[in-house]
Amino acid sequence: MPSHAEKAETFRSLHHASEPFVMANVWDAGTARLFAGLGYKALATTSAGFAFFNGWRDGAGDFGLSEHLDHARKVVEAVDLPVNGDLENGYSDTPEGVAETIRQAADAGLVGCSIEDTHPGEDKFYSFEHAVARIEAAVEAVRALPDAFTLTARADGLIVGHYDLAEAIRRLQAFAAAGADVVYAPFLKDLDSIRTVCEAVDKPVNHLGGLGVPGETMDALKAAGVSRVSLGGSTARVAFGALHHVGASILETGNFESFADTPGWKPIFRAIRAGTPQ
Repeated sequence: MPSHAEKAETFRSLHHASEPFVMANVWDAGTARLFAGLGYKALATTSAGFAFFNGWRDGAGDFGLSEHLDHARKVVEAVDLPVNGDLENGYSDTPEGVAETIRQAADAGLVGCSIEDTHPGEDKFYSFEHAVARIEAAVEAVRALPDAFTLTARADGLIVGHYDLAEAIRRLQAFAAAGADVVYAPFLKDLDSIRTVCEAVDKPVNHLGGLGVPGETMDALKAAGVSRVSLGGSTARVAFGALHHVGASILETGNFESFADTPGWKPIFRAIRAGTPQ
């Protein structure tokens, strides 16, 4: 099994390869091993998936850093792959709190994490100056770690229209200048916006895939300049969507035909076995 240092270096190098890579977001050991067995090169936790599968609402404050890191350790221990943490706002408003989150994330075995510029569960975002100060503190903490740690700085204001693309780019540029390794503006709506972001910064850019961007393919994202594609909560949405469909169909129709649309166990178990550390 590769060491934490080896996984950390592998993860960092993926961002500078000639081809973009897809980072699958998972929520337990089984899904981690499934995606590992399918051939993914890196995984990430998902705050949404973790919340949904515990009956919670994402971003509502139903869980904190200790719960997420306990969950992350189980994912890390389940596979040989590098695992990134979806750590929301770092579970702290202060720069000092974010720095402590970075240290604890590395101790949990994560090789990187993302930090948002938003208050989870609240309809507001950090000011530009405070958002940058939080990333500066995170970078300082990263540089003091014994192993590599890939810090992703997120500008989330586009999600609900708190600021426009120009402000998102201003923040991403400042995060990059502060030393973030990767920058990320979720919910970009078209390839032109994605390309604009990639051209505006000098760091690898993460794109949130699977939300219906017209013409979205790996080739198109590569041409736009994307280095990494994460799947976010969409993996959990697909799983819950399938359960909802089957469960509702049984009650509405009185038959069980909806199960015929699902794959058999053999390919699922085959992938899980392939993703299990030997």
